[in-house]
Amino acid sequence: MPDTVPPHRAHLLCVVAARPNLMKMAPILAALGRLRPAVDVSLVHTGQHDDAAMDARQFAALGLAPPQLDLAVGQSSHAQQTAEVMRRFEPALRRLAPQAVLLVGDVNSTLACALVAAKLGVPVLHVEAGLRSYDRRMPEEINRVLTDQLSELLFTSEPAALNNLLLEGVAAARIHHVGNVMIDSLLAQLPRAVPTATVLARAGRRDLLAAGQRYAVLTLQRPANVDHPARLRKLMAAVRKISQQLPVIFPLDPHTRARLGEGGLLPPPDAPGVACLPPADYLEMLGLMKDASVVLTDSGGVQEETTALGVPCLTLRENTERPITVSEGSNTVAGHDPAVILALCEDILRHGGKTGRRPALWDGQAAGRIAGVVDAWLQRRGAHAR
Repeated sequence: MPDTVPPHRAHLLCVVAARPNLMKMAPILAALGRLRPAVDVSLVHTGQHDDAAMDARQFAALGLAPPQLDLAVGQSSHAQQTAEVMRRFEPALRRLAPQAVLLVGDVNSTLACALVAAKLGVPVLHVEAGLRSYDRRMPEEINRVLTDQLSELLFTSEPAALNNLLLEGVAAARIHHVGNVMIDSLLAQLPRAVPTATVLARAGRRDLLAAGQRYAVLTLQRPANVDHPARLRKLMAAVRKISQQLPVIFPLDPHTRARLGEGGLLPPPDAPGVACLPPADYLEMLGLMKDASVVLTDSGGVQEETTALGVPCLTLRENTERPITVSEGSNTVAGHDPAVILALCEDILRHGGKTGRRPALWDGQAAGRIAGVVDAWLQRRGAHAR
C-alpha cells in the first residue's frame, strides 16, 4: 500500500474484520471503484477472525482482491481484541491520512476503528447503522450504539434503524436510508451458489440426504449461545429432536466446534440425521440456505439472507436487531426453549412456514446508493476535484 495518496484525489479507507463484513463490503468496494480516479479506495483487514484459509476462500468467492493491509489481530477477549485493533490501526491511519474511514457491521473491530478515527479527527462512515436489539448484554449492541454516536454519515438498511438513530439524537441530515448491502451480494452471487449435494459430498456426508429430501440448516456463533454451557445443551437437545424428523446440516466454525466438544455435545462425524460440516464459504452457505425447508440461526446476517430468499428462519435468541425480518420477512424469534423451537419446526414442516416478502430497497442496488452519497459528501467537503 502506498504511504501517501496524491492530494488531488480523495482517499477512503475501508475496514473489514470478520466473514460477514466481507459480504457487506464486496459490493461497496465495487461501487466505490466506479468513482476512480477521483476517489482512491484502500482495504484494511483487522484479522479479527484468525482463519486465514477461510478468509482466502471468502475473498475468492466474492471476487475481492486481497486487502492492502492485514493487521492480523486474531481472537482474544473482547477488551483485549478491541485494544489490539486500536493499537495496530492507529499507525496505519496516521500514515495513510484518508479523508474518511468506512466501516460495516457491529464487530469489535468496527468500534475499535471508529474510536481511533474519531480521536484523530477522521470522519467515520457507518454502513448498517441504527440496528438495535435493546439488549446491552450483547457485545455487538454496545459496538453498534457507540459506533453510531461517533459517525459522520450513517447508512441504514431498514426504517426501524432510522427511527432508532433519531431517538438517540443523531441529526437526520447525517442519516441515509440506502437498503441492505448484504442483499446486493446475495442477488449477485446466487447463480453461483454451490448445490447442497456438492457441499455434503465435499464433507463426506452425501449419505445424509436422499434426492429431493427436505432438510434444515443450523448455524450457531453468538457467544451468548455457544459460550453458555447450559443454553448450548438446551439448543443441542432441540437439534437432536429436530434431526429425528428432518436432517440437519450444521456448518461449524472452530470456536463453536470447540465449545461443543468441551461440553460433550458434538455429534459424531457419521451421526444419523446431523451433518457437522467444516466452515462453509459464502457460495456454499447460499446453496445450503436457498433450498432448505428451515434455517435455525443466531446470526443477524442469516436472518436477512433467509428473508431475501423467502426461506423460513427461526432465530435462536430472545430478540433481534433486525425486526423487519420478522415483520415483513420469513423470520420468527424462537428463543432457547427446545419445546418452542420444536413446535415451530413442526409447524413449518406441516404448513410451509413464513416466506414473507423482500423489504423495500433490498434490491441489489444499496451499494450504488452508498457510493452516490459518499461522492456527494466528498465533493461538498472539497475533498476531491472532478
